[in-house]
Order: sequence, then structure tokens, then C-alpha cells
Amino acid sequence: MHKNEFIKQLAKETTLPQKEVNQVIKGAVDLIARRLKDGDKVVITGFGTFEVRRRRARRGVNPKTKERITIPETQTPGFTASNTLKLSVLGQLEAANLMDHAENDGTDNSNGVSEVKAVRPRGRKKVTA
Repeated sequence: MHKNEFIKQLAKETTLPQKEVNQVIKGAVDLIARRLKDGDKVVITGFGTFEVRRRRARRGVNPKTKERITIPETQTPGFTASNTLKLSVLGQLEAANLMDHAENDGTDNSNGVSEVKAVRPRGRKKVTA
């Protein structure tokens, strides 16, 4: 699904004008990009987490000359899907209830914010230099 199709479908489902939906989508994407540029993480409960990931410098080969080169360290945006989104994709959770399920998933505090759950580290241990 491309952006225009997405906007048309979302406008139909929310009964909002396409122009307003387009502005909201554009604003959301711009905001996420600005926050990532500032080094922040963007967490959308029930959907996932956007963050900047660091790729270490590594050895590579120039395919044209077959010469060994060093590829410098770089940063790249990354996305990690939430468990709620994963369950929805697997068909174990109704997609229409995605955000409702995420809101009711944590322990409800008086200020309406869900309690943060401890997350077990995955993958390799990060080594800081």
C-alpha cells in the first residue's frame, strides 16, 4: 500500500477529509524524523519504537576493484514492532483492537500512563568504547 492509498483508506475509515489526514500523516512523519535527528527515541505504544541505531565500522570489498576498504561507522533509523503489533500480524489479536489492547496492557496509573515493563535484553551485549 502506498501513501496515497493509505491516506484514502484512513480518510474513509475515520470520516475525516483526505486533506486533513494527509496533514496529520505528514506532521507525524516529520515529527518522528526531527526527534530521531535529535537523538531521541519515539515510542508509539501498541505500534512500535523508532530509534537511531549505530552501525560499527567494518571491513568490506569494493566490488569494482576488489580492493579491501574500511566502511566507516554510520547511524541509521530503525524500527522495532511492539508485541501487540506482532500478535495482530500473526492473527492472534484483532487489528481493530490494536491500540485499545496496548492501552489496557499495562498497569493503569492515576495519570493515565501505563507502567513501564522490564524488557529482557536481546542479541549481543553492547560494548561501549
